Amino acid sequence: MWCANHPLQTREAWLFVNSVFPIRLGIWDIRYYVGVLREESLLDSLGTRLSAVKTHGFKVLSLEPYPKDGGVFVHFSYAAHETEEHAIDAIESDLKDEIESHGGMPSWLGLSRGSVWLVKGRPWREDMNRYPSTVVKVAFEGPDIREEALYHLYRPYGRIYNISPPAPVPSGMLRFSQIAFQRVRSATVARNVTHGFHLPKEGSVTRLLTSYERPLQAHAIRDWITGHPRIFLPILFFLLGTLTYTVFDPIRTLFVEGKMLNCFDFREYDVYKWLRRQALDRLVLRQEDMDDSGPDQDVWRERRAAEIALRSYLADLPGTVVLVHGPQGSGKWRMVSTVIRDTGRKALVIDYAELNKAPSDSRLVAALAQQTGYRPIFTFLNSLNNLIDIATMGVIGQKAGLSSSLQDQLKQILEVVGTALRRVSRRLQSEAKQRIEAERQTEARRECEVRVREAIRAGTWHDPRLDAVVGVGVISELGVGDEPLNGLVISSSGSKDAGALAFEERRRAAEGELARKERSMKETRTIESLPVVVIKNYAARGRTNRQELLEVLSQWAATLIENQVAHVVVISENRENAKLLARALPSKPLNFIALSDADVQSALLFVKKRLRDAVITFELTPEQTACVERLGGRASDLESLIHKVHSGQSIEDAVEDIISRAVGELRKNAFGEDTDEAKMLPWSREQVWTVLKQLSQKPELPYYQILVDFPFKGDEAPLRAMENAELISIVIWNGRPSTIRPGRPVLKYCFQQLVHDPVFQATQDLALNQTLISSAETAVKSCESELNTLQEMAVRESWTHRLWGRGRASAERMRYLSRKMYAAQQKIQSLEKQNAELRRVLDKQV
Repeated sequence: MWCANHPLQTREAWLFVNSVFPIRLGIWDIRYYVGVLREESLLDSLGTRLSAVKTHGFKVLSLEPYPKDGGVFVHFSYAAHETEEHAIDAIESDLKDEIESHGGMPSWLGLSRGSVWLVKGRPWREDMNRYPSTVVKVAFEGPDIREEALYHLYRPYGRIYNISPPAPVPSGMLRFSQIAFQRVRSATVARNVTHGFHLPKEGSVTRLLTSYERPLQAHAIRDWITGHPRIFLPILFFLLGTLTYTVFDPIRTLFVEGKMLNCFDFREYDVYKWLRRQALDRLVLRQEDMDDSGPDQDVWRERRAAEIALRSYLADLPGTVVLVHGPQGSGKWRMVSTVIRDTGRKALVIDYAELNKAPSDSRLVAALAQQTGYRPIFTFLNSLNNLIDIATMGVIGQKAGLSSSLQDQLKQILEVVGTALRRVSRRLQSEAKQRIEAERQTEARRECEVRVREAIRAGTWHDPRLDAVVGVGVISELGVGDEPLNGLVISSSGSKDAGALAFEERRRAAEGELARKERSMKETRTIESLPVVVIKNYAARGRTNRQELLEVLSQWAATLIENQVAHVVVISENRENAKLLARALPSKPLNFIALSDADVQSALLFVKKRLRDAVITFELTPEQTACVERLGGRASDLESLIHKVHSGQSIEDAVEDIISRAVGELRKNAFGEDTDEAKMLPWSREQVWTVLKQLSQKPELPYYQILVDFPFKGDEAPLRAMENAELISIVIWNGRPSTIRPGRPVLKYCFQQLVHDPVFQATQDLALNQTLISSAETAVKSCESELNTLQEMAVRESWTHRLWGRGRASAERMRYLSRKMYAAQQKIQSLEKQNAELRRVLDKQV
């Protein structure tokens, strides 16, 4: 505080200097603390500036800062040679002129601004949490003041845009008006200058009490939002989209990248591996799981060709999608995973079967995010977005566009995954480049050592460091001799000798070989750094496929191939499932790798080798060989046989057990547990029994012969459903169905067991015969009705029509219907006789 001696016989008054400190708008306003730090220097500058005025003996007595309102109260004295009012007005005018001549008062920002104002009331420097605002509340301690008087009193301090008239108040409280200024600075001057001012009015005096009043803005934000939805909603959606793309998408990309590089798998860290080697592996006797070992390549010739084709695909830049197809249990995934593990490639696996099990769209999106490592994900927001769309439809007449379809959500996830795949590829390429550079530097050092040894052997190598040791005059200072720096020996005539030329040729050849090797390594590393995307169980059988998911996966796979981001391997059970992939990649043919059941010889060799590996050394007898041949070449059935033999069963019992289990599954899946479950099947019991009964007698059936006969009558849907359930397999020839075979080799013997079960055969034949009898009786009744109509027509015809042959058509039709009715009746009698025999079979069973 700056003070001066108080003069005697003088009068005192107050001034208010605004804008010296920042106006504190709230407890959070950090500008207040900046002004407090500069308080001492500001007061010194202000005292010096004010002391320059000497009007009427003006003298500053004290400076009292009021940082909350951004100003300083100045206590001063003066000599009143004239009336008091004229002296104070003259002092105020001269101070303002002095301030204008200097461009303003000193302020906390270092700028010259603000002015001085004569305090008409008395200063009130309170430190409550009442912060300045643009509205000043003026309470009247006495009669009310009219708006005109208030306007003329407060207008000099700043622009006023509203004055509220006094409102009725409870008894005992002062009436007041509210004056709304345009700027907070004007409100602070008005409040501090006029507080406690006595304003005369018609013989009475009203004392003014001023305070700040916060503007009443209850629900202002809500009201503005509801009143301007066309402005607010687009801004909100833009901010949300910006937040997603700038914050969450990079985080999701990082998580997907970490999943592929195993950054979040603690089992990949060196510390865990060391602890496992030092502790767990020494205490636990480890044994490889038999389930993880695939068929031996020496005995599984069909698998070896497919593996070679897959390795060849992965060894080149991705030009198309490879489709690995084959029946269930043929070891497709095991072969693909083995090749990826052997090549050391980074792979991302998407299991379509698990995605297809999702009961809802949100669960499907969450399952895809979990498989790809896409997190964080907010599945609940989709339902919320749908509600927002409905609300905005009623507010602004159109949808907000926040909700997205299932395809859009899946595409968004896969787009982020594609970005992560590119980053993984670039990171692996960078690491490969560093390895290549390290190898190149190692090779360069090796070549340098070779050249030094050659120079030493030729006697042309010179180490300049030895000159400093032996000391040979100037040479010891220079560290070089007369020998050529490149190690080549120059003859007196200026030509290189033969040894030097040979050495240079070898050096150039080595450099060329190194450059070629480097280019080859770079190409190889570039291909090996590409990740592999594996889509398992693509359009798996026996399930209702989600068409949207299939289309999105197909388009995404085609995009990865076209941009050469990754190799794409699709595993499916049927080659026909490649239609969507081919449609998504129309300009490039797909690469097909087929896996089929092994032949009999390969199956026998596989079983023998696996039994020898398990220290079971006995040779297979002809009976045992015949039992193994009944299982065919399906890998899953052969693995099951080996497991059962390991557990102590004989080969004959193991094979019978596998067939018995397959018979039980077949009975349940093909015919249902009861009548209600049978009605839910996509085929009838008569249809599946007709096919199984014929396949038990023949290895294959003509497709179209089965299709046109009873009970299918041209309906292909039941046959396709049986194929999806793996009851049968339909062989394609020249792009059309050709023959029907059992879905698995072992099913042939399952069909035979079902057919040879007397009770089951009699039950199914009775049901089939009853259906045939009903169809034949319908045909007989139809023929009878038409014959009666023809007979009535013949009676009405005259003898001349019959004479000239006009009745021959009806007579020919009658003969045709008679033959048809006779054949149907014979069929009914034959079927009734068969049913009688079948009922006797059922009567004999206990």
